[in-house]
Amino acid sequence: MSKKTLITGTLILTSASLITKVIGFFYRVYMVNLIGSEGMGLYQLIMPIYMLTWSITSSGFTTTISKLTAQEKARNQTGNMGRILKQSLFMTLFASLIISSFLFFYADWFSTVILKEPRITFAFRVLAFAIPFMSSGSCIRGYFLGLQHAIIPAISQILEQIVRMFAIYCTASLFVPKGLSYACVCAVIGIVSGEVISFLFVFFHYLHFKRKKKYIKKPTFGRSKAFYMVCSMAIPLTASRVVSSFLSTAENILIPQRLQLFGLSATEAMRTYGELTGMAMPLILLPSAFLTSVSVSLVPEISEASAINQQNKISATVSAALLFSSILSIGAGIVFAVFPKEVCYIVYGHSDLGDILFLLAFICPFLYMQMTINGLLNGLGEHTFIFQTNILSSVINIAFIYFFIPIYGVYAYLVGWFLSLIVTMALSLYKIFCCTRVHILWGNCFFKPLLAGSASGLIIRYIIQIGSPSKLFFLLCLFCMMLLYFSFLLLLLPFLKERKRKNFNLV
Repeated sequence: MSKKTLITGTLILTSASLITKVIGFFYRVYMVNLIGSEGMGLYQLIMPIYMLTWSITSSGFTTTISKLTAQEKARNQTGNMGRILKQSLFMTLFASLIISSFLFFYADWFSTVILKEPRITFAFRVLAFAIPFMSSGSCIRGYFLGLQHAIIPAISQILEQIVRMFAIYCTASLFVPKGLSYACVCAVIGIVSGEVISFLFVFFHYLHFKRKKKYIKKPTFGRSKAFYMVCSMAIPLTASRVVSSFLSTAENILIPQRLQLFGLSATEAMRTYGELTGMAMPLILLPSAFLTSVSVSLVPEISEASAINQQNKISATVSAALLFSSILSIGAGIVFAVFPKEVCYIVYGHSDLGDILFLLAFICPFLYMQMTINGLLNGLGEHTFIFQTNILSSVINIAFIYFFIPIYGVYAYLVGWFLSLIVTMALSLYKIFCCTRVHILWGNCFFKPLLAGSASGLIIRYIIQIGSPSKLFFLLCLFCMMLLYFSFLLLLLPFLKERKRKNFNLV
């Protein structure tokens, strides 16, 4: 895979991720205005179950297909790629039908016994119809990502978000007046519609792509070998994601319950939970579109380099990815730390979330870096290690939620999350060093971007205080801050101008 192909694929995925996150973000704002903070809290109780089903039926297979497809493409074994995809589709579809049936028939048990919120029973039954389409579409997207043909997955992501918003817009007047229970059903109908249309799009493009490229070469191994190859990688990945999603679901279930022990009423606890997970967190995750795309692109890139034993290419990719991630993550964190109330005011029309957003800003750099690091570790085949660190991270989070939220409120959850990210990132960086022997220059990767971000943020903060407050003025100041940030980076990191270094070893 050429460097140009990697950059092109990453840019396509980044553009798509940005568009989908922006659409999704406006969707969140629309939902907040439509159903309020309590309604968002109910909706956020549904999403962990949705993500848990994705983890079981799709997550491990998408990465597996991407990695194995890239390997077989590097060996020019196009027939093996089709066999791997078909085996994966069979397994994911079988699993998704079982999971969706279980969710449909036991929706009442899920909502009343586990979540203690019977108002979302109907929404769970509707959600069950999305799972088979979600899992099948994820497999085909993994196939295209492995081929570095990123345009199809990118368009499918955008299409899914557009259909989701359109469906909610069309059904809102019918469901929302009937109460929060039906308002959640309206949101889930959007999810189902988006998954169905997205699957149909990638499926028909797969058929067309296969005929166009004439991938009719006979496979060099049988179905049993393909089954073993997929399972040997997908099962550890799926187990990791499932355990992580299960623990994440436990976190989301516990937060409203423990907030009530802190002294909040049931309505106040659900409203606080909705503000944190449905309003503040989407804000800090918006810039992560860049790193999500980089993380996805890194898996086939490093897998292909490993298949042909190109150690220099692996080291160069790891180095560039870590530096890029640190620059972006620290820059985003500085923005949210310096302008928390202004950002909340522009997006939601009030600055009440500013205090929470300020604390989340310190989590930003570690959260973003971990996304890229996980992509690197997946490409290096360290799936078991990711599984172990994810469990450790969730155990820390749950401990803080269970023991400290009743004493210190929602801030205890943020402290626990921050601590878990520090621990897992430190362990992950050490693991990458053991695998690649890439030495990280902490000054270049962390301290200099932090200095550049702090300087630019404080300068613009001063300008805002002496200027006339308005949304347009703040957006202009934010743009100027980004220019200052990158200007300071060029001064502090002059090697960014030197693009002729052989291995691009920046860290």
